[in-house]
Amino acid sequence: MGWLDYHLHQFSIKRPHARKAKLIGIPDDSGFLGDIEILPGWEVDLARYFTDLGVKSRYEYDFGDGWEHDILLEGLLIKEKGIKYPRCIAGEGKCPPEDCGGPIGYSQFLEAVLDPMHEEHKAMLEWYGSDYYTFDFNPENVHFDNPKKRWKKAFS
Repeated sequence: MGWLDYHLHQFSIKRPHARKAKLIGIPDDSGFLGDIEILPGWEVDLARYFTDLGVKSRYEYDFGDGWEHDILLEGLLIKEKGIKYPRCIAGEGKCPPEDCGGPIGYSQFLEAVLDPMHEEHKAMLEWYGSDYYTFDFNPENVHFDNPKKRWKKAFS
């Protein structure tokens, strides 16, 4: 997604025939989420859950802002020699900026940055740090981080 992973986040994923979904992400040491067990994402290989077509997962990021994504394994590709995996083969749109206020805040952000006449246009571009092109997406530019390195970067 392009986010920094420093907010609480989790995958809720259920293997076929399992009774209960597993939660994988950043464990909540604060007690904010109660007694819910969240397995550390930097220790769990998500690929082992995505082995059968039709496997679904929900990904939640920044619980305060409320980003929710549904993930569905639609197909598997035969590994090709010389290709680095995992890889993105399709997508749409640019990642919303970190801390933009969730789906509602993102909608307001887009309104401002896409309309040069909007009263918040200049302020939002300054906050973001550059021009923002919503449809600027190329699957070849998607980079998959090592979860352990990502965790270290986010929390060091």
